[in-house]
Amino acid sequence: MTRRDEIAENLLLVQQRISLAATKANRNLDDVTLIAVTKSFPSSDVEILKSLGISNFGENRDSDAAPKALEIEATWHFQGQIQSNKLKSITSWAHVIHSLDDAKHFEIIEKVAIHPLEIFCQVSLDGAQGRGGVSGDELYELASMVQESPTHQLMGVMAVAPLGMPPAKAFAQLEEIQKDFITRFPKANKISAGMSGDFEEAIAFGATHIRVGSSILGSR
Repeated sequence: MTRRDEIAENLLLVQQRISLAATKANRNLDDVTLIAVTKSFPSSDVEILKSLGISNFGENRDSDAAPKALEIEATWHFQGQIQSNKLKSITSWAHVIHSLDDAKHFEIIEKVAIHPLEIFCQVSLDGAQGRGGVSGDELYELASMVQESPTHQLMGVMAVAPLGMPPAKAFAQLEEIQKDFITRFPKANKISAGMSGDFEEAIAFGATHIRVGSSILGSR
């Protein structure tokens, strides 16, 4: 089996799972965006996925992503923890940032970004330190900063299911947070949630952007 055959087979299985999950949740399949997470995989795999109809690609590390994004035209998503000193580079290639959780980072984005960005605010579902995300008033303050920007677009909220918490419980909690969130920010109605191990549960609770890597490309 060639690498293209392997990726095509895996992608088809993932797409079938997405379709089934959307049907079970009485949701329109077109409302779910699949982001193929290509971190640590070569540009050749991105090219294969692009030839198979995928146009959204996710990366966690600027150093891995920047050369690929320069080489391959697509919609590039940054979903890793943000480091201040990497933001000038990240904002040069990324079109969407999923992991904004610090007002200082957004202030830097406003200064260095060379094109408009779509931005999700990362929510902490368990308050754990070091894993990223904000909650409560911090979330609303951060979202307000993004919404008031004349350049960038507030998309919605993002979260990762905490370790030790059942995904369904985590995403139900995120859905409730989002319901309150859109009363303040009605146009920011997107939810970025769900990865290879839990994207069906995320779709059941309203995820509009799922970030799937190993189920498509395998383990590295």
